[in-house]
Amino acid sequence: MTDGKPARRVVAIDGPAGTGKSTIAKALARTLGLPYLDTGAMYRAITFAALSRDVDPDDAERVASIAETAEIVIDDDNVRVDGVDATVEIRGPEVTRAVSIVAANPKVRSELRAQQRDWVRKRGGGVVEGRDIGTVVFPDASLKVYLTARPEVRAARRAKEVSDLDYATVASDLARRDALDQGRAHNPLMVADDAVVIDTSDMTIDEIVADLVVRL
Repeated sequence: MTDGKPARRVVAIDGPAGTGKSTIAKALARTLGLPYLDTGAMYRAITFAALSRDVDPDDAERVASIAETAEIVIDDDNVRVDGVDATVEIRGPEVTRAVSIVAANPKVRSELRAQQRDWVRKRGGGVVEGRDIGTVVFPDASLKVYLTARPEVRAARRAKEVSDLDYATVASDLARRDALDQGRAHNPLMVADDAVVIDTSDMTIDEIVADLVVRL
């Protein structure tokens, strides 16, 4: 595989939180018989590793070092960090509030980008979701998708996932995360020029997957 070019079929799914990326990506991967990778879980895993070691997420060099040395294993819905099951913890409020800082670290992004490309190379393709997959990680993906949804729909979805936070708090966190993801200097969240843009607010998972399958 040349740098950024998939050896086989790669579907890149990008978009902000609460748009249904994970659910849709998993369903599409099952339909196509392709492996699935949640790159956001990788950034959350590094954030979890940093917090577990009492490393300030703003300490760019130390966090970058963790990204280079931490052992991250993502298997279906399970995430292990240095041998520890962190599946639940990486979705908790502490990691959620700090992950944008880690994700804005250019050295972390460079390291994880290399790991993501290696993951696809070893498997010969895959459905990969994140925030810069179609624009940076796999600019030559077979299909690029950008998911969006109305703000109130996104907040309601995330509020159901995070039981210890109310709707107003989740909505505020989403707005803050959007601003950080879209405004960061390195690999910001943006729509690829040739991406298919889908508003998931009023569509079912089956409808979206069926739409994407016919585009391949």
